[in-house]
Amino acid sequence: MTTAQYTLTICGLTAIAALALLYTNENVAKRVSQLLHPQPAIVAATPAAPTAITVAEAVAEETTHEAHPTVGSSKQQQWVTDWLSKRYRVASDAANMLVSTAYMTAHEVKLDPLLILAVMAIESGLNPFAESPVGAKGLMQVMAKVHHDKFAEVGGQQAALNPVANIRVGALILKDYVKRTGSVEGGLKTYVGAADMESDSGYGSKVLAEYRRLKQVAKGHKVPTFTPPAPPAAIVVSKPAEADVKPAAAPAATPAPAEAPAAEVIAGL
Repeated sequence: MTTAQYTLTICGLTAIAALALLYTNENVAKRVSQLLHPQPAIVAATPAAPTAITVAEAVAEETTHEAHPTVGSSKQQQWVTDWLSKRYRVASDAANMLVSTAYMTAHEVKLDPLLILAVMAIESGLNPFAESPVGAKGLMQVMAKVHHDKFAEVGGQQAALNPVANIRVGALILKDYVKRTGSVEGGLKTYVGAADMESDSGYGSKVLAEYRRLKQVAKGHKVPTFTPPAPPAAIVVSKPAEADVKPAAAPAATPAPAEAPAAEVIAGL
């Protein structure tokens, strides 16, 4: 366990350093992108073999019989990376690192990677160094003090800004809430700290809207990137991570989002 913690910490620190360089130096990001991901290789990428199916995909096929991106599908993953990179103005290699981590984490915790990415997008705009006034940190705006038990397994609370650790802990929290409430909407409402409130101030609708867009992107459909994303600050300022932590302000009532079956994004329920 100690070795695993050290390994994860080292990987996270390396990711932080790489992301910082890519975020601050556009020229370096472009050169790295050209070296690591030449355009012809991306265009010519072939779909993954039919046997390379994640648990999340298997659940989606059994429940909705719809195609779903797989961890092994480099083409679908590249579509998602390119779209998020343009939409949130993130260097392509930084976006690729975040998307790859989200897919690998989703495979491990058995949660739809596109839902994880949708939460990351709405919470932080894919900024791994984001921090709210109430202490929510990182890509998925996790309250490290509240979820110290989960962070203990990935290097402690100081790992909250470690992209790898943050995505993993956030995904575990989200899966637990979806499982506990029995629906994606309920899970998102609890995740944003509005479990005991009538409304989540539109948070669930924003995440599910982004989730639906990502699903279309993953299928190869052309989805506009100019739709203004939701400002993460308006969400995280009033965001406690647990139902027993009171939010900063009571949100106004908004229409409930369209229902999304939990079986589409979580396995083993």
